[in-house]
Amino acid sequence: MATAEPIIMPGYQGEAIHGPYDDPDGDSDADSGVPDYSGASVEQAFELFSAAAPRGWRVELIEGEIHVTPPANGEHEEFVSELSHQVGERRHDRSLRNYTGIGLDVPGASGTGHVVPDLVVAPKGSFDSKDEWHDPAPVLLVAEVTSGSTAERDLDKKIHGYARAGIPVYLLIDRREGEVTVCSEPSGDAYARAPKHKLGQTVPLPAPLGFELDTAEF
Repeated sequence: MATAEPIIMPGYQGEAIHGPYDDPDGDSDADSGVPDYSGASVEQAFELFSAAAPRGWRVELIEGEIHVTPPANGEHEEFVSELSHQVGERRHDRSLRNYTGIGLDVPGASGTGHVVPDLVVAPKGSFDSKDEWHDPAPVLLVAEVTSGSTAERDLDKKIHGYARAGIPVYLLIDRREGEVTVCSEPSGDAYARAPKHKLGQTVPLPAPLGFELDTAEF
């Protein structure tokens, strides 16, 4: 069975948004009553895609591009589950909690980006509101587990937003390369430190986490 690929709208600049009610034959009245979204901003387009996405799909605005990604496969979720378990068991600060499916506002190349990391570690109560997108200030760690459709932005574009937001640790598990990268010490739109470890090794996490992950369990 073919794997669904993400929808990407790079550099959206207000072009017309086409949908299932467009008039493919050019009949003048075929789309009467359908709103005209020509000239919509990238933020408006993002809201439209978010509202229209099927349940379980992830819609993100990363460095000015809209990404609509299908649900992850089972192997990906096993990685996320094991990571969440180890963080929960080994963290020293028992007030911290693990969050999945939390939307974060991060500084984009221009304006605001909206991202949904695979895992967020933050103090209990950090997201105690009905907002869909949250301030990343309390976040101590974000983690991403790459998929075939997300690897490029996890390895490159998301780093910039997380660093600009001042998130202390970005943990990146690259299934394709069998590597774990621990990004720390955010500075500008990058991290000053980003040591790589092969999957199967014990991976130390820097402060404020300060414990080791056993990646042989992934």
